[in-house]
Amino acid sequence: MEVAQPIPDQYSVISELNTRIRILEGKYNLTRERMLLINQNMIDHYKDLNTEIKTLNIEIKEMKETLEVIKETSTNIVKELSFFARKDQLKVLEKYINMWNPLNFITEEEVLELLKKKRVKNVTKRKRK
Repeated sequence: MEVAQPIPDQYSVISELNTRIRILEGKYNLTRERMLLINQNMIDHYKDLNTEIKTLNIEIKEMKETLEVIKETSTNIVKELSFFARKDQLKVLEKYINMWNPLNFITEEEVLELLKKKRVKNVTKRKRK
């Protein structure tokens, strides 16, 4: 049996196919590395987004609590406002104060002075009798 001798064209074809396979393997390896990098970036981005979402949820919860406190406070203020005097009620009070004129009231000292004077008059009247 004779071993068939490859033709020089066969060597060039095999060499060219070998070169193409190595180029394809290089491209495959480069694509695989890029995919790994993309996957890692996606995982990192996913973690960042989860962290951000948790932070936003906490902030939303705090805002809801703050809003609830504001609602309670405003409700209490409205309740307290009902205890305040209205304008017409103040006008009535002003009218009575002006009518009574508290500035013309007598002081305790003046009352005592008047009583002393009255006693003195009574004493002098009794002496005359």
